[in-house]
Amino acid sequence: MNLSALPSVEKLAQQLVKESQLPKSLVTGFIKRQVGSYRERLMGGEELTREDITAEITTSLDTFESSRLQPVLNGTGILIHTNLGRSPLGHRAAQAVYDVATNYCNLEIDLTTGKRGKRGGFLEESLAILVEAEAATVVNNCAASLVLTLRALIAEGKNEVIVSRGELVEIGGGFRIPDILETSGAKLVEVGATNKTHLHDYEKAITERTALILKVHRSNFYLGGFTGEPELENLFQLAKDHDIPLVEDLGSGALMHTDHLAPIEHEPRPQEQLGRGIELVLFSGDKLLGGPQAGIIAGRKDLVEKIKKEPFYRAVRPDKLILTALQEVVVDYLTLKDNPERLDLVPVLEMLNQTPEDLQEKAQALQEKISDESQIVPTTGATGGGTMPQAQFPSIAVQTAKKPELPHLFTRVEDDKHHTDPRTLRNLPE
Repeated sequence: MNLSALPSVEKLAQQLVKESQLPKSLVTGFIKRQVGSYRERLMGGEELTREDITAEITTSLDTFESSRLQPVLNGTGILIHTNLGRSPLGHRAAQAVYDVATNYCNLEIDLTTGKRGKRGGFLEESLAILVEAEAATVVNNCAASLVLTLRALIAEGKNEVIVSRGELVEIGGGFRIPDILETSGAKLVEVGATNKTHLHDYEKAITERTALILKVHRSNFYLGGFTGEPELENLFQLAKDHDIPLVEDLGSGALMHTDHLAPIEHEPRPQEQLGRGIELVLFSGDKLLGGPQAGIIAGRKDLVEKIKKEPFYRAVRPDKLILTALQEVVVDYLTLKDNPERLDLVPVLEMLNQTPEDLQEKAQALQEKISDESQIVPTTGATGGGTMPQAQFPSIAVQTAKKPELPHLFTRVEDDKHHTDPRTLRNLPE
């Protein structure tokens, strides 16, 4: 055991803080934790030199500092890249978040009366108008919206939730629909087969213990070939005849006609599904909608009010910054209804709608910043983020033998070459 190999915390901190953007107290604390683990390793008989330990701690500090959330360049061509923070916010929404974050705000104050106000009232009313629903509310993510909805709509002795076997999907992070149902206290009743579910499958499963019928949109995978499911209108009528709610988890939350923006398939919109008989839709705020991470619940007013009275609602409600960002994104969409050409308000829509001429111009600008030999080649982009798994659209990329030396740039590697798609490059460094 050679504890003399351990470096002096203070001396190493003085050395490393000069090369870091972190405060000295953080660097010192980080080194102390590292030295503690090396002390255990040395006491365990591992042979290490002071030079080894110092080099490893220096590398670990660099890795730790780089893990700090910061902007990166997305050259992958994947619009909603989960690992890169999904959809970027538009400038108006981002500015509104900054203004609210750096000041006090009217979170629960009515500015006209000076009395206590309704939290998120503007957002909920605007969302309901946008998706043509009786009411709407917001929680911190889409999985939470499903758990909350199930908790609110089931009861003792009436807790069965009917789901088609073809819709028992796994969402991000390994979470599966059956697990979410179990967490909420609901009992899963599977119907149909993986590839086909008929109306009579749902009908046979309905009992006095049925709380609701749940539809789960296949937003992160697709079924092809010999498949089938009942028409939504017929399923709604069945649910109505038995006085049970019909709920759909849409996942991706497309509010625009995706097939109008790019040569890709149509993604069902919340307002469409509500118009076809779905009584509650649940969808994400940070995917195709292009806002912050949030889960949106919209539909029948009595059901939304019941959900908001569920005690668990307080545990999953969003903070003032999420409410601010989402309300401005919703206002941007309502502005888009009046001015369809203003796709620049929502970055994910703007990127999806870029013309070949736009992409060519951006690719040439990118080439000028790259010192290595490059060429512009055709490629394909994707929506990503667990949305529209079949959606691929033509794009172009700047192809190089090695990764361009731009700070924090992420590329797509194909055939051992780096492809940088300008579609998803929001801002090129000067």
